Amino acid sequence: MEAVAGAAAPAAPYLRIRGVTKRFGTFTALERVDLDVEAGEFVAFLGPSGCGKTTLLRAICGLDPPSEGTILQGGRDVTALPVRERDFGIVFQSYALFPNLSIRANVAYGLVSSGRPRREVERRVAELLELVGLGDQAEKYPAQLSGGQQQRVALARALALRPGLLLLDEPLSALDARVRARLRGEIRDLQRRLGITTIMVTHDQEEALTMADRIVVMNRGRIEQVGRPDEVYARPATAFVADFIGKMNFLAGRLLAPDRAEVAGAELLFEPPLALGPGAPVTVCLRPEDVVVREVERRPANRLTAEVGVMEFIGNHFQTTLHVPGTNLDLSAYLSINAVRDLGIRPGRTIPICLPPDRLRVFPEPPRPS
Repeated sequence: MEAVAGAAAPAAPYLRIRGVTKRFGTFTALERVDLDVEAGEFVAFLGPSGCGKTTLLRAICGLDPPSEGTILQGGRDVTALPVRERDFGIVFQSYALFPNLSIRANVAYGLVSSGRPRREVERRVAELLELVGLGDQAEKYPAQLSGGQQQRVALARALALRPGLLLLDEPLSALDARVRARLRGEIRDLQRRLGITTIMVTHDQEEALTMADRIVVMNRGRIEQVGRPDEVYARPATAFVADFIGKMNFLAGRLLAPDRAEVAGAELLFEPPLALGPGAPVTVCLRPEDVVVREVERRPANRLTAEVGVMEFIGNHFQTTLHVPGTNLDLSAYLSINAVRDLGIRPGRTIPICLPPDRLRVFPEPPRPS
């Protein structure tokens, strides 16, 4: 089909990474990584320690140039450019503020070093300190501020030169849980208001799920999955992603048909089907919150009877283990307070449950090691 006359071509990604490999001696930290990041997007690199996420961030900013591959930023090949010639601001986990300089001088540092006029520096610093809510703290020193305030100063300094790309390297990991939760929202709101393309490295799945437009899940130097937070959570592409993000039941099974498996003595229907023959070993995954206990009679597939084990009160739900009599099937389940109250669920009681076929994720591989 011919292109429609006059139709605008789709904009190229702001950041394009192709075939990026990074080796340290005989160790391969990144292996042929491909990724596109759109202008104004907030992307989180998520994964365990040693997965390559920080190495990829350092390749993007030039601190560790790749051994192979290319990196284009705004259509410009930056693969081998020195750090000083790249267009980015960065916030480190340690904040890296100058302890002997005032907050005003810390934020102004890059502007002064680049030779900007004094009035422009003063105006820009005042604007940034107001932006991060620290307009009244300009004359203080880093040691006089809280950890959350210091992180905001580091963010203001990173934004001072109006970079096209903002890089955040574990920016909240040194803060306590309450401050971390508040700053998550502040950073996300600021990023949206500025429209700046942002990449954040984190090992904290909650940070990635609540802040990012898209999540890049990494493992052993490779990308396992890229997607919106809801996609990655609800439809993990691999058993690793299913295990790393959220809680998950992992059940060993074998295929009876492309859409049916025997799991610990129970027969379960799932979708979509797998292109494997009967007898193939599989891993069946189900999130604890996806165990259905209400109106089970209306669901024709995967209806079971289960014995309720010890119930632990978590605050907004109960966590329990369910055992299906006549099988070896045990499941971790999260039950809402309302469901427990309305249905009279208690330890030792037998209740009907359903495992919805569309909520089961099935992978053609053995379960993860326990």
